[in-house]
Amino acid sequence: MRWYDANRRDLPWRRTREPYRVWLSEVMLQQTQVATALPYYEAFLDRFPSLASLAAASEPHVLAVWSGLGYYRRARQLHAAARIVVRDHGGHVPLDAATFAGLPGVGRYTTAAVLSICIDRPLAVLDGNVARVLSRLYALPAAIRDPRGAKRLWALAESLVPARRPGDWNQALMELGARVCTPRAPDCAACPARRACRAYALGRVAEFPPVRPRRRVEAVRRAVALVTRGDRVLLARREGALLGGLWEPPGVDLANGDRARTRLGAVLRPLGVRARLAPTGRTVRHTITHRAIVAEVWAGEMAADASLDRRASARRGATRDAEPPRARWVVRSRPGVPLTALARRLLRGD
Repeated sequence: MRWYDANRRDLPWRRTREPYRVWLSEVMLQQTQVATALPYYEAFLDRFPSLASLAAASEPHVLAVWSGLGYYRRARQLHAAARIVVRDHGGHVPLDAATFAGLPGVGRYTTAAVLSICIDRPLAVLDGNVARVLSRLYALPAAIRDPRGAKRLWALAESLVPARRPGDWNQALMELGARVCTPRAPDCAACPARRACRAYALGRVAEFPPVRPRRRVEAVRRAVALVTRGDRVLLARREGALLGGLWEPPGVDLANGDRARTRLGAVLRPLGVRARLAPTGRTVRHTITHRAIVAEVWAGEMAADASLDRRASARRGATRDAEPPRARWVVRSRPGVPLTALARRLLRGD
């Protein structure tokens, strides 16, 4: 704790005990480094300074502000939770552990982090940083991603959390793991717990926690169509669990033997678009979770006969210039919709 008091980083969520702001920081920091999350945290609060303003927003708007931070399920769950808090709790975050834990996206870790920091509830946290510190301190061969290992680490964390300043204690463990007891090349000489660390005494710091085999990376070949109409480019809204609700140029994953032009044409037709497609020779490499994507970029020019556009508009009783279903014509530099990371690269010309 003395080390933390002297060395803690000055982070915006550490200057407040307001539950919404602390909660937002914990959601953003899940699977995201502090340096990456910082500008998004400030921008999100600038647009949604309260739970009420977040609850009143549409999901596409929330996703647009979140765009670029990744793991969009976090934003959807936070948005859904905000609406419940406004509807059922008068806009005030419930500080009862069971009630708070029942909100979408709020699990054991988030409950403990928010309540220990905001109201000094003596609840232990366990994230990757804390698990690494505890595994090394006790030379405990337990990994957070292994259910049995996580159970042992949770029990250990709970046995250590103090009644006084539990929020600072939890943050001190996380800070130590993030800045000193790092996964690779830990700075043991600077560690305030070095003399108590069993892994250090054994000369086996690198062995803890045990590393689980990584999930095999799947190579994916994809074709995408950059279809333009004047100064606008066509984007399609993704469906399904993976990046659902985000927008990107129409595309399709290719199997061996697939002809990209034919497959892309089949993707464009349901959108009410017919375009002449030509290969650009450009490829974009992009990795997301366990998928290593090589995207072949095709240029699309709208066909002179826009009958598909007209029929799609007529079916909706719309005007000739209405947007096709599940798709939108946007200005490349100002799309106005939440984009996938791949889409941002494609529109920038990376």
